[in-house]
Amino acid sequence: MVTTAAVLALILATVRDVPSDEPGDSRVLPAHAHNDYYHDRPLLDALEHRFRSVEADIFLVDGQLLVGHARFELRPNRTLQSLYLEPLRDWIAENEQAVYPGGPPLILLIDIKTDGTATYRVLRDVLAQYQDILTRFEDGKVHPGAVTAVISGNRAWDAIAVDEVRFAGIDGRMADLDRNVSPMLMPMVSDHWRTHFRWDGHGEMPAEERARLRDLTARAHHQGMLIRFWATPEIPAVWQELVDAGVDLINTDLLSELREFLTKQ
Repeated sequence: MVTTAAVLALILATVRDVPSDEPGDSRVLPAHAHNDYYHDRPLLDALEHRFRSVEADIFLVDGQLLVGHARFELRPNRTLQSLYLEPLRDWIAENEQAVYPGGPPLILLIDIKTDGTATYRVLRDVLAQYQDILTRFEDGKVHPGAVTAVISGNRAWDAIAVDEVRFAGIDGRMADLDRNVSPMLMPMVSDHWRTHFRWDGHGEMPAEERARLRDLTARAHHQGMLIRFWATPEIPAVWQELVDAGVDLINTDLLSELREFLTKQ
């Protein structure tokens, strides 16, 4: 059980130098598997690359939480449970009740594509069935689990915020850093790269944009939150600036390429 005063240390737990029995580099990497379900082995590829975070888009269809980026991609057998929650429970049972023994919780970013309130009601009940592996927020305290679920997309702020017992936090936006939201409710912030930066990775990053990146990162960390940008250019020059600024989750569709880059840091 963790009090509010210790939330910062919990959420910003180091992602480096985590011991492992695996050969080679064993760090948990500050990386986010964007649209993870597109990979050959959803979830498992990201875990074997030792990514800190994975993303699943969900649609509420006939009471089921189906995973996909668009409705035409949905299949009845590709649910949040079958692709993510059940495999995570199995993985954790085989790994000392952790995703990465000795490391930080895995972030499961759940991007809601259908009506936020209706989808959250079903999602809340589904997550409760996996409370043995999930971080729980209750009575102003964090009860850490092997996996921390965070809701993005169509976020039902009011419905989520009033729950006395929650198994998920909210993915905020950079503007929310001015709202004095507790990290108990909003453990991370994400935003579109182009909302804040024009630099595309070619040439030197403008000094004012580098300062803005570091300021946003520092503000998020000061409030006890992780930070991520999506739609970042997928090239080493941008990745290096994100690493240097201390961004917690580097967004990518290129799992192997980003892993190779980060393990050389």
